[in-house]
Amino acid sequence: MKLRLLTIVVLLVVVTIRTEAQKAGLQRIDPPFWWTGMQNNTLQLMVYGENISATKPQIHYPGVLLKEVIAVESPNYLFLNLVIDNNAKAGSFDIGFYKKKRKVESYKFVLKTRDSNPDLHKGFDNSDVIYLLMPDRFANGDSTNDNMPGMIDTAKRSNPLGRHGGDIRGIANHLDYLNELGVTTIWTTPLLENNMPRQSYHGYAITDYYNIDPRFGTNEDYKKLVKEAHQKGLKIVMDMVANHCGTGYYWNDDLPSKDWYNQWPEFTRSNYRVAVQSDPNAPQADYDKMVKGWFDHTMADLNQHNKLLAEFLIQNTIWWIEYAGIDGIRQDTYPYSYKDFMAEWMQRILEEYPDFNVVGEVWLDYPPVTAYWMDNKTNADGYRSYLTNVFDFPLSTAIARAFNEKEGWSSGTMRLYELLSQDFLYSNPMNIVTFSTNHDADRFFSKMNEDYQKFKLGMIFLMTTRGIPQIYYGGEILMTGREHKGHGTIREDFPGGWPGDSENAFTSQGRTEEQEEAFNFMRRLLNWRKNNRAVQYGSLKQYLPEDGVYVYFRHFEGESVMVVLNNIAENKTIDLSRFEKDLAGFNKGRSVLTRQSFDSLDTLNVPAKSGLVIVLGE
Repeated sequence: MKLRLLTIVVLLVVVTIRTEAQKAGLQRIDPPFWWTGMQNNTLQLMVYGENISATKPQIHYPGVLLKEVIAVESPNYLFLNLVIDNNAKAGSFDIGFYKKKRKVESYKFVLKTRDSNPDLHKGFDNSDVIYLLMPDRFANGDSTNDNMPGMIDTAKRSNPLGRHGGDIRGIANHLDYLNELGVTTIWTTPLLENNMPRQSYHGYAITDYYNIDPRFGTNEDYKKLVKEAHQKGLKIVMDMVANHCGTGYYWNDDLPSKDWYNQWPEFTRSNYRVAVQSDPNAPQADYDKMVKGWFDHTMADLNQHNKLLAEFLIQNTIWWIEYAGIDGIRQDTYPYSYKDFMAEWMQRILEEYPDFNVVGEVWLDYPPVTAYWMDNKTNADGYRSYLTNVFDFPLSTAIARAFNEKEGWSSGTMRLYELLSQDFLYSNPMNIVTFSTNHDADRFFSKMNEDYQKFKLGMIFLMTTRGIPQIYYGGEILMTGREHKGHGTIREDFPGGWPGDSENAFTSQGRTEEQEEAFNFMRRLLNWRKNNRAVQYGSLKQYLPEDGVYVYFRHFEGESVMVVLNNIAENKTIDLSRFEKDLAGFNKGRSVLTRQSFDSLDTLNVPAKSGLVIVLGE
């Protein structure tokens, strides 16, 4: 009898263990909701939960068809492929997860109506000036979220690589400052969750593609920031990362499938040699190390050739555009991902938002390779990226050298001339985003060896040449920093962004005399650019530099601007007869920066190491 009872107990324990092992639970579904009326009527849902693959999902909603259920290697994932009919109505429906006809889990999925506002998703263009800021280092508008439950990395402002507490509210609190400065577009480094033990402040090791990091705010806070910016005439560019994610992502220890990441027998870092993507002579080993190698130990390399992951990334991008109403995207490490995937990613974006813009980080100093990545139909290998904009890294390097060198056959401003003479390589050079520095390089004032005259020459050139200019936060008040001393030195807090700061450079009273002069210079230059069509959209005509003086013109529908850069340490008197064709029809002009009027355009006096921006005809 005792033996029989023992046997029954053992059997009950075994059954209980098996039942618990097979118990299904639901933790999340991505995307969490969607919209009706999308151009692409398919939707992939990524379902995650314990043993969720042991269930059978069901959907019963008019216009929504559960076409396919895909199980993968891990039992804790299911992928649901839905078709949303064009006649499907906005509303909510239940996704039921069944075991033997018994519902064990459910999810209320919401279909929303797309925003029909015609002013949304129009992107940025040549009328814009982009202001790059790092949210953690710009301003702390809400100190209560400096440390949040469950977030590993805590705030310590004294640590240059730690979190300092800047947030979305801090950005929103200073939109008027940015408006006064004259920028039109804000690009923030990534705001998505980075729940990593160290250096989580920069945002490039994402651990949740669908949620804002709680130390910056909430998804709703971000959406509100976009709305507030739009109300003040400012655009928002969102920084995204398709190449890699943080190893703190919930899926890291439970990948849907082994090929979710690009895997190696042992840790293998990328060789960072972007050129192999376009090199017709590159061996497979170099290509593999570039594309499949990890960016860092903490940044897992995503395998976009996994179709489920590819769709996850594409839909996530579209979700943020539709949800937040952003005006553009900056895509990090653009050539590090599989280029065929990036082309598909771009096409899917443009399918939904034909006027949208994405600027890709293509960090190379060679115009031919940079041009390879911007949308064109002429690449020798047949590759077409569909990428609307690229950063002009070659020009950034040329600017840094040009105003520090002596004028020579191929030095000084000849670097700028020769760089721009290669614009024939680009399908549309006007779509290039130009810049003097960013969050990964020496600050521009430091590049100019803290010489204010050189700084002004660089900024005049940046704001008047072709392309879409971008500046880095704090540049307008001459912040300094050298990259070789550590990223913390080039990403210091904006003075005045934290309660109790001894200086507040957001206000005129809080700036030093030199900072105030620089801010006023930039404010005048940017606000003028905001309203001048010639310098925004005009054709560029440049003349070979002579005797240290570089002259170029911008012409657009009867409006013309003449720019004169004197890059040597002596005053120059310039005979303007050389520029007769571009001056035709104009006999007077006005200086943008000094308001000086020129009643004759026969000669010009240009002080040493200075620039003139002249609106012709005024």
